[in-house]
Amino acid sequence: MNTPRIRLDIDATREKLCQLACGHAADALDDMIGKAVRDEISAHVFLDRLLTTELAGREERRVRVMLKNSKLPSGQTLENFDFAFQPAIERSRIDTLATGTWIRNAEVVLLQGPPGVGKSHLLAALGIRAVQLGFSVQYYRFDELMAALRHDAQLPPPRIKMRKYMSSALLLIDEMGYDPLNREEASLFFRLVSYRYGRGAMMITTNKSIRDWTELLAGDEVLATAILDRLLHRAHVLNIKGRSYRLRDLEDAFKA
Repeated sequence: MNTPRIRLDIDATREKLCQLACGHAADALDDMIGKAVRDEISAHVFLDRLLTTELAGREERRVRVMLKNSKLPSGQTLENFDFAFQPAIERSRIDTLATGTWIRNAEVVLLQGPPGVGKSHLLAALGIRAVQLGFSVQYYRFDELMAALRHDAQLPPPRIKMRKYMSSALLLIDEMGYDPLNREEASLFFRLVSYRYGRGAMMITTNKSIRDWTELLAGDEVLATAILDRLLHRAHVLNIKGRSYRLRDLEDAFKA
């Protein structure tokens, strides 16, 4: 004789989950109950899996929202970076940076090299990893950052400190070095670096070597020294030399 199936009315349970803002668990409830019945899963295991589903959904949403707010370019990850093409980059150093320890310690990563060697890809990829680790991240191209600094130049210090380029755990600055700064702009950049020193991590990509920064920073050697002193005090400097990815793609197109 077959045991009659017990009819479960889960609408009330689903409603309570929604009231508790457990929408991911509510959405998965039907399927998970069905699997629990078929596999004869115990109550505590079912509850644990339901809570795990809710936490996973919340984490996925957190990462998605923070990536959107960070303004990071999409699609550039550590997984799709071609380390084989760029042997000058030590994979072990990138793996160490991917742990996020340097962000917790408010340190600086400086990626130097000519255009096309993968600096921006690594910056974006490590920024994505930082978001996944739970850090607040903000991305700027250098010209965008300077525009924001000029716009906010007259704000009082309390409001300046609330800006994302000041308050984020990690500030990403891409493509520094293409246009030299005037004296006012160099001073604004110094204010940014000086405030974040010891408070927040930064990663900068640049096509300029350190010896060329004086020229970049309005030709002011004293100011350039003050900025570099703070940036390089606790810095990870990666000099990337190699072929351009974009030129490689062009070469492949010609061969096709």
